[in-house]
Amino acid sequence: MITAAAPFLMFQGKCEQALTAYAAALPGARIVAMDKKPDGTVAMARLSVSGLEIIANDSPPVHDFDFTPSNSIFLTVETEAQVDQIAHAMATDGGALLMLPGAYGFSTRFAWVKDRYGPSWQINCP
Repeated sequence: MITAAAPFLMFQGKCEQALTAYAAALPGARIVAMDKKPDGTVAMARLSVSGLEIIANDSPPVHDFDFTPSNSIFLTVETEAQVDQIAHAMATDGGALLMLPGAYGFSTRFAWVKDRYGPSWQINCP
């Protein structure tokens, strides 16, 4: 029996900075736990976003792969203004707007963002 399931984000030395930025940019998000290794990198952390627990860490070995936009965290918000606010907060300082905030026919306002740490986020106002 599966007792839990959660998205897992593996960073390469930027986990703490990423989770701190997410907690600041996403209304109601908070870092639930963060255990660090002696070198200061994150051994394991948990971020809560609207009841979804996201687990994250800094990988001990450096890998030849990173995040891909085909895996993203889908956020549903209440207002069109929140789409713009979150999209622009996540896309700053080296991030990118993959789909500009707009009406795409499947929602009143939607944006797809890759943040500066690598993960991507879809922000939707139905």
